[in-house]
Order: sequence, then structure tokens, then C-alpha cells
Amino acid sequence: MTDSLEKIFELEEVDPIIFYGTNDRNLKIIEKYFSVNIFARGNQIKIYGSPEEVSQVEDLFSELIFIINRNKNLSRNDLVTAIQIIKGESGQNGTPQTHTREELNSVIVFTDSGFIKPRGPGQMRYANAIRKNDIVFCIGPAGTGKTYLAVAFAVSFLKSKQVAKIVLARPAVEAGESLGYLPGDFKEKIDPYLKPLYDALAEILPRDDLKKYLEREIIEVIPMAYMRGRTLNNALVLLDEAQNSTFMQMKMFLTRLGVNSKAIINGDITQIDLPDKTQSGLAEIQNILNGIDGIEFVHLKSEDVVRHKLVRKIIDAYSQLDKNNGAH
Repeated sequence: MTDSLEKIFELEEVDPIIFYGTNDRNLKIIEKYFSVNIFARGNQIKIYGSPEEVSQVEDLFSELIFIINRNKNLSRNDLVTAIQIIKGESGQNGTPQTHTREELNSVIVFTDSGFIKPRGPGQMRYANAIRKNDIVFCIGPAGTGKTYLAVAFAVSFLKSKQVAKIVLARPAVEAGESLGYLPGDFKEKIDPYLKPLYDALAEILPRDDLKKYLEREIIEVIPMAYMRGRTLNNALVLLDEAQNSTFMQMKMFLTRLGVNSKAIINGDITQIDLPDKTQSGLAEIQNILNGIDGIEFVHLKSEDVVRHKLVRKIIDAYSQLDKNNGAH
């Protein structure tokens, strides 16, 4: 082929057997519609052809991955329809929106209800930091998606076998209420502190899968104190609400990391619930670890809030109040 190009496409988050079809039927159909040669082995596909045709096939592959994750299969009709849309031959009024390779690359994890990807530049910085580093600190106000994106990445790493275990931890610190006066045994007292982590998992994983992972302790949701003395190998470890960890607790957490493990630490230093706010392990950690290769700090602001539009205004109002009080 004249001016031919070779591109390698890595299949992720999809079963190659469904993607290729019986005896590579789907790939053969694609070759009939595009002037390309396709060679597949395992999760890797090589595409040979003109730059324009190769680019179209890459976008087609991305769209097929979205279809498979939505429908759990790929019918011949879905394949041909996607091909026609990519080639602009659908005959419909207005070309339906397709998912490009760039959008596929931004997806963190597919769920039964769709997919999760960063929303806005702040979350994109956060996502890129997690992909590139073994330890990431994300500091920002409530509603910026710190916990949800971290849990989504944890599930993604588990599904892709980048890690074998997920550990989600939170400090058990009262936020105006007294733990001692809550009813029940210790587990019943502590569960309310961990519920946001359970809620995020329940949105991302099917109920049966989540139950299985929890029963087998492939996923653990625990108070931070339960991490003392452990070494966590081949794991994704998340510390949520890290502003409520003390200086020594933060050191304990960070030194739990074992071989092939990653850590994500989230917090909001404007919401410290410790009796002595100066003892927060998150407040001074950037001064201690700044500049170390493999560790990155991401700061989110009120403009990165993805909850109700009034949440951003509430955060800004409280920030202004703190500034005014500090001026007196």
C-alpha cells in the first residue's frame, strides 16, 4: 500500500472473543469495508493501511468497545451500523455521535449503566496523575469527585489485573457527633463512617460482584486504624477523608505500601474534624514529600465541583468567610 501506516490497538475492558467474533468474523467484515489489513493476537491488534483508513478503523474499534460494554455482545447488525456511521453511509438525517479513540482513552471504567470518565480539566489532571504515579494526593473541596474517581480507578485496576486487591480506608473521627453514643457494637458504630465508600462501590460494581469481592476480602473497606502492622502487596490502597488522619497515622498509612502497589490519598483541609486541627497529617504532607519522583499532588477548586450548582457557591461563601475571619 502507498503511504501505508501501521498502528497497534490494545483491547482493554472487553472480551477479545466477543470483539473478534467466531473465527475472526468481525475483523474480516471490517476489512471488506476498509482498505486495511488487520492482524490480531491476544489483546493486541495491528492495523495496516492509509493514514485516513487506519484512523477510521481506530475510531470504529473504540465505538465497538462502547457497544460491547453496553450490550455485553456485538451483533452483526451493530457492527455494520457502526461501520456505516464511521464511513458516513448511515443514510440518517444527521450523523449519530460516535465514541472516538480519544474518548475511549479517557474512560476510567465501564459499568452496567454506562461508563465513568473525568468531568472537567481538574478531574482530568487527577486522572492523569493516578495513571502516571504510584502515590497521588488529591486535595480539594467536597463535591469535586475525589472519592468517586479514586474508587472507579481502583475497580478498573482490579478488573484489568493491575492489582489483586483493593483496600479502602477512612479515619474514624467524629464530625460533630460522638462515636461513643452511637448504638450497636463497634462494627455498627463504624459503618456510617465507611458508607460513602460502600456507596461508590455499589454504583460501579454489580451487586453480586461486590458481594463476592467483599466476602473474599478482595475488596476491603476498613477504618484506617486496621491498617497498622500490615504490608499491602499488589494492591490499590485508598485513604479517604485524609485530613482527619494525624501526622503519625499518615506516616503509618504511607509505609504500608508493598510491591506493585499504588496509593491514592484524598482530603479537604478546610474540613478537619480533629480536636487539634494543626495535627492533620494531610496539612503538611506536601512540604514533606514535594518533589519526590512517583508522587504527585493534585489540587481541585470550587470550579471543579460536579454536584449541585449551589454547592460551588456554598464552598466559595464559606471560603470568603474564612478569609474575612482571618483578616481580623
